[in-house]
Amino acid sequence: MKMQVIIVGAVLAASAMGKEAGVKQQVAKVDFIGFTQMSEEVRAYRELRRVSIEQFNTMAKEEGTVILDTRSKRNFDGRRIKGAVHLNFSEFSEEKLAKLIPDKNTRILIYCNNNFKDDPQTMMLKSAPLALNIPTFINLYGYGYKNVYELSDYLSVKDPRVQFEGDVVRAEKKQMSRLAIQKKE
Repeated sequence: MKMQVIIVGAVLAASAMGKEAGVKQQVAKVDFIGFTQMSEEVRAYRELRRVSIEQFNTMAKEEGTVILDTRSKRNFDGRRIKGAVHLNFSEFSEEKLAKLIPDKNTRILIYCNNNFKDDPQTMMLKSAPLALNIPTFINLYGYGYKNVYELSDYLSVKDPRVQFEGDVVRAEKKQMSRLAIQKKE
């Protein structure tokens, strides 16, 4: 407790000294009100752009469509929808999005951990209001990417309608092959 009081006191003293010395304090480039306004603007639009796995798969086959995975690199490398490209959500910026998806009219399909069950290693379930699809959709919209569709289904990673790839998927297939060989013996 004493340490917390000392730290808070030091921060306040440093802040006061900066003001006394004529140092202009700058406010962080954070706009919560703007974010909530954009979220409200996106709400009805997003609902119209949530699609079933059948619709998702049909769109994914069409030329020029990008499947975007914004989960961590580790989870992306472990298991991802076949053909997905990666940009970690925490690295979203105008420049990185433009490099990955230069045309803002490109159809973008998104999904996240909360669309899948049965794989806590790479698809760990998040609190529903905090699911990554929500801020991903809002941010893409905010950066001018409006042709975004979100997978709405909650599926098993074993569902044959979803084709996965990645390190974990390869390891699972290798294990299945070993078991099949052992059964034959």
